[in-house]
Amino acid sequence: MTTSPATRPAVHTQTVEGFGTVTLAPVDPAADSALIHGWVNEERAAFWGMGGASRELVEEIYADVDRRTTHHAYLARRDGEPVALFQTYDCAEDRVSECYEVQPGDVGAHLLIGPDHGAAEAGFTASLMAVFMTYVLSDPGTRRVIAEPDARNVKAIVRLQRTGFVLGPEVELPEIDLPEVHLPAKQARLLILDVSGALPEIR
Repeated sequence: MTTSPATRPAVHTQTVEGFGTVTLAPVDPAADSALIHGWVNEERAAFWGMGGASRELVEEIYADVDRRTTHHAYLARRDGEPVALFQTYDCAEDRVSECYEVQPGDVGAHLLIGPDHGAAEAGFTASLMAVFMTYVLSDPGTRRVIAEPDARNVKAIVRLQRTGFVLGPEVELPEIDLPEVHLPAKQARLLILDVSGALPEIR
């Protein structure tokens, strides 16, 4: 599925040797909703939790994110082609805060890799992760990066551990039922990356 590129300027541009140039630009709910709708409704994205959502609902969800100052969604493009959806949030202002003791400088992150268009490419996810971590750490206030993938998503958990995240407890994220957004309860695995020192090698 193709869509017209959103016009929002990139907040981060990084060239990775042997991989290409990756840009991160805020999701434009109207322009990007068709693309994201296609991604989140694929079977491989089941753990993202938006399977079955209509395009209109996807647009509403990201319009809600767009209105917030504590939550952010970015579309990652590699040499102009959309390749991933990356989200960050202030842990103190998110439901995850009910599941662990938030510390100053905790930043949450979600990542959805776009569908493959051909043979799997070695180092693809690692290259994107390196770009995302560089962007998150460009904020000097960041001390820890928090991830909370679905507890059943073993592939994501292993990937995060390879990136340097330390495995934490299994937690239940509470349901959120508000007029502007509904999130069902979620059994998640907490993982924490302490970035107060040197950034670990991503492999």
